Amino acid sequence: MSVLKLKFDAGLDYQREAIQSVIRLFEEQPLAQETYSVSVGQQVGGSQLNQSEMVGSSFSSIPAVANQLLLSELQLLENVKKVQVGNNLPEQAELESTSFSFEGSDMPCKVPHFSVEMETGTGKTYVYLRTIFELNKAYGFTKFIIVVPSVPIREGTTKSIQIMREHFKELYDQVPFDAFVYDSKKLGQVRQFASSNKIQIMVVNIQAFDKELAIMNRENDRLSGNKPIDFIRATNPFVIIDEPQSVEGDTSKVQTKRSEALHNLNPLCTLRYSATHKNPYNLLYSLGPIEAYDLRLVKRIEVASLLEDQSFNSTFVGLKKVDNKKGIKASLQINMQEKAGPAKKNVTVKQGDDLFLKSKERQEYENGWMVANISCEPGLEHVEFANGQVVKLGEELGGLGDELMRAQVYETVEQHLKKELAVKGKGIKVLSLFFIDKVANYRVYGDDGSTSLGKIGQWFDAAYQELTQKPMYKGVLEFPVEQVHDGYFSQDRKGNAKDTTGKTKDDEDAYAKIMRNKEQLLSEEEPLRFIFSHTALREGWDNPNVFQICTLNETKSQDKKRQEIGRGLRLPVNQHGDRVHDSSVNRLTVIANESYDDFANQLQTEYEDDYGISFGQVDKTAFALLINTEAHQHTALGQEASQSIVDSLKENGYLSDDGRVTDKFDPKDPGFVLELPEEFVHMRAQVVDELNKYVFKNRVVNAKKDPRTLKLRKNVTLDPVFRELWDKISQRTRYRVQFDTNELIAETAKAIADMPVIKRTRITTALYRQEVSKAGIEGEQISGGVREISQAPALPDLLAYLQNNTELTRSTLVEILKTSGRLKDFIENPQVFINQVTECIQQKLHHVTVKGIEYEKIGGLCYEMHQIETEAEKGITRYIHNLYEVDNIDKTLYDYVEYDSEVEKEFAKACDNDQRIKFYCKLPPQFKVDTPVGPYNPDWALVTDGDEKLYLVRETKSTRNKVELRESEQDKIACGEKHFKALGVDYDVVTNLNEALNG
Repeated sequence: MSVLKLKFDAGLDYQREAIQSVIRLFEEQPLAQETYSVSVGQQVGGSQLNQSEMVGSSFSSIPAVANQLLLSELQLLENVKKVQVGNNLPEQAELESTSFSFEGSDMPCKVPHFSVEMETGTGKTYVYLRTIFELNKAYGFTKFIIVVPSVPIREGTTKSIQIMREHFKELYDQVPFDAFVYDSKKLGQVRQFASSNKIQIMVVNIQAFDKELAIMNRENDRLSGNKPIDFIRATNPFVIIDEPQSVEGDTSKVQTKRSEALHNLNPLCTLRYSATHKNPYNLLYSLGPIEAYDLRLVKRIEVASLLEDQSFNSTFVGLKKVDNKKGIKASLQINMQEKAGPAKKNVTVKQGDDLFLKSKERQEYENGWMVANISCEPGLEHVEFANGQVVKLGEELGGLGDELMRAQVYETVEQHLKKELAVKGKGIKVLSLFFIDKVANYRVYGDDGSTSLGKIGQWFDAAYQELTQKPMYKGVLEFPVEQVHDGYFSQDRKGNAKDTTGKTKDDEDAYAKIMRNKEQLLSEEEPLRFIFSHTALREGWDNPNVFQICTLNETKSQDKKRQEIGRGLRLPVNQHGDRVHDSSVNRLTVIANESYDDFANQLQTEYEDDYGISFGQVDKTAFALLINTEAHQHTALGQEASQSIVDSLKENGYLSDDGRVTDKFDPKDPGFVLELPEEFVHMRAQVVDELNKYVFKNRVVNAKKDPRTLKLRKNVTLDPVFRELWDKISQRTRYRVQFDTNELIAETAKAIADMPVIKRTRITTALYRQEVSKAGIEGEQISGGVREISQAPALPDLLAYLQNNTELTRSTLVEILKTSGRLKDFIENPQVFINQVTECIQQKLHHVTVKGIEYEKIGGLCYEMHQIETEAEKGITRYIHNLYEVDNIDKTLYDYVEYDSEVEKEFAKACDNDQRIKFYCKLPPQFKVDTPVGPYNPDWALVTDGDEKLYLVRETKSTRNKVELRESEQDKIACGEKHFKALGVDYDVVTNLNEALNG
C-alpha cells in the first residue's frame, strides 16, 4: 500500500506574518558570527533581562553553547510596540516579564514572555517550528525547548517534526539540526543538547520536570554529579510553550509551581503559542476564530442536532449540578406539567423535596421520588431518592439515551456517505470520528480471549449495512463493514482495550498508534474510515481529513464544544498531500445530542471566555486598518483615528456605551446616512461595511425604538361626555353557565376523532450551517428529518390525568373516549394523546359553556375611573411604531392612541377626524370582562354627536365573518355581546368606522 506524503506550503501569508512577528521582536540583535561556550560559574547571556551567576561549590564545569541576547529591555519594548501596531494590537505600556531566582544563583533573573495567538487548525505547530529556523537564520540562536502540557500533544509535536524535517531542510539550505523527546533514561541527549553548536530542539512535557523529585532536577552520576537541568540552564534556551494555559495550570495566579519550573530552565524568553491564552503576555500576533473563518483557513461547521420529540412517557430526572454554598441543594431537570403540556424544566431541590409536587403533580413522580440525600463531595456528586434511585452528576434517569445514541451513529454514517459522494473523484479520503466514554460500549472482551461488538459497535454495523444498500449510497464504499471501522484505545496486559483517563502510562501506546498511522489513514487504499476512540484521547487526534465528529455519551456531552470540534477543523489534504481549499468540501459536521441553539450558545460563550472576544462589540481599533484614500500613499487610518470614529459613533447613537451596534444603525433604510466627523466623511462606505460585520446578517431591527410617554388630557375625568360613557360601560357583571352533557360528549368526541395522527416518540434531526462573524455565531437550518423509535412506552392512568385537567366525571370522560374511536392512539404515545385530548375537551367545554352563559350586573361594583389617572401618573411608555398621534386631543384620553394592527390604526384615525364622533378611546388593558375562556379586553368605546347620543363598544377585526376567527376569539366575543347586553350598551364586531356607526 502506498503511503501518502504530506506537503507544506511555505508561502501562506498569515503564517509568515506570525513568524515574522517574532523575528521582528529581535531587530538590532546582531547575528552570532561564531559559537561560544560558557560553563557553570560564568555569566549566561549578556542581557540585563537574563543575567545569572551560577556559583557554588556543588557545580562543576559544564561546557555549553548558549544563546546570547544583546538587546536591552527598552529596545525589546520598542520592538514589541512596532510589532503590535503593525498587527493592529493594543500597544504595550511596559514589557511584561517575570523575575525569579533558582538554586545556585545569587542574582535574580528577568524572563520576558511573548504570546502568539492562532486558532486551532491553522498551523500553530508549523509556525513555531519554522520560527526556530528563522531565529537561527536571522540571529544565530541555536537552543530551543518545546514544552507541552501532555503526552498526546508531545506525540503530535514529535510527529510534526518528523514529517516536516525535509521541508525545513529544503527551505533553510540543509541546515543541520537535532530534535528529540526528553527521556530521563537517555540523559546523554541532554549533554549533547548543551554542547552542540547545531540547532537543538528538545520536546518535553511539563510533568517531566515540574517536581523537585523529577530526575531532571536530581544530581546524576552519569553527568558528573550535575543535574540534567544544569545543562539546560547553561544554554539560555528559548522556551516555546505549546498551550501555556494548560502547561502552567492555574492561570489566575501570577506564579504557579509549573511556571516556577519553567523559569528554572533559565530561558532567554518564553514564546507562548495557543488558540486560547489566559494570560497573553506581550501579544505579538492574533489570528482568532473570526479571522480564521473569514480567511477560510478552517473548515466550516455544520451541526446535526438530534433531539427527543414528544418523549414524556417515562420518569425522567437529570442532575445538572450540586451546590453547598448556602445550604445543600441540587439542580435537576424533570418533566414539568405546563398549561400547554409537559416540558423538560430545571428545578432546584433540597433534601425532603418531592418531585411529584415540583413537577406540578405529574403521575410518574408519585411514588418515592422524594429527595433523600444530596452529595456534594467532589467526584461523588449525586442525588438519592426515597425509592432507592440514584442519579449522578451529568447523568440522567429515564429518557431515550440509547435510542438517541443509536440515531447519532446512524446520522454519522449517513453524513459520511454523503460526504464521500460530494468528494468523489477529488482524491480526498473521508474520515469520521466517534468519541465514546466506555470501551465496552464498542467492543466486548470474553474471558476466553474472544471479542464481540458492544452496543455502539452493533448499531454502527447495522447502520452501515442498511445505508450502503440504499440506491443512493450503493457502491460508494465497497469495503466490508469489519474493515471500515476500528478503535484506538489503551490496552491492558492481555492486549484488551480499556477505559483510561488519558494521562496514564498505558495511554502512550494509543497516542503513538494514532500518530504513527496518520499518513496511512489518509490513503484511499486504506479501508479504515470510521475511528472509535476514548474521550480521554481527544486531544491526541490531529488528522486533517476528519469530516464528521460524533460524541457518544450516556448523557448530553459535558465537554467543551471547542474541544469536541477542534479535532476536525483543519483543512483536508488530497492523495497528493496538498491542502484542499474548496469551501464546498471543507465542512465539518458535528453530530450533537442537543439543540442547535444550546450548541451554538455554549460555543459562543467558550469563544468569549477563551479568547476574550466580545461578539458584537466594536473596540477602539476596529477601523484602524481601513485605508484612508485621501491620505498620502493610501495609508491605514491607525488606532488614534479609529478611536475618534468610535467616539463619534457613540456620541451619535450608533453604538452603545459598551460599543454594541444600536438599532439607529440601519443601512437598509433608504434614507439612512451615517453621521461622521467631517475629516472621515469620505470613509463613510468603509465604516458602514465594517460596522455591518458586527451585526447578524439576519438581524431584525428592533421596532421598539423611539419611546414616547403618553400624556393624559387634563381634567379628563371631569369631562361630562367621558363621565356619561364611563358610567354606561364600567358596571361589573358576573356570569352563570348551563350546558348539555350529551352535546359536550358529542362535540368533544368528534373533535378527538378529527385530531392529527398520533405517532410514537420520535428523534428529530435538524442540520444547521453555522456562520461565525464579529456579531457572533448564528445558524441556518438546511435540512431535517425524524426517526421513530421502537421502545414501547409505559402507560399512565389516563382517566386520572384527564379528570385532574378537565374536572369532568370519569363516566363522562369514558363516554367521550369510547365515542371518539381514538383510544388505540393512547398506546402509541400516551403523553401526546393526553395533551391533545385535554386540549380538545377544554376547547369544547368552553364552547358549549359559552352557548348557555348568562350575565347579570353586580350592584355597586364597577371599574374605577381613578385607575386611569393613577396609571398615567406612573407614566405610560409606548413605542412610536404602534402609536397614532392624535390631532383632536379633546376627543380622547391621551395625545397618542396605541394600536395593534393596521385595522386599529385606521379606525383611530377615522374616529379622530370624523365629526360624528364626540368622544372615543381605546379601552385600557385593565378593562376586562370575565369569561370562562379567560379575561376579555374589548377594543373601543365611542360616543356619537347628535340629538341622541349613542354609547357604543366596538371590537375591530379584519373580518366580520366569525367563522374566520379562532374559536377562542369567537367565544370571547360571544361573552362580550352578552355582557354589554346586560348593561344596555350597543356592542358589535366591525372592520371600520362606518360599520361601527351604521350597525
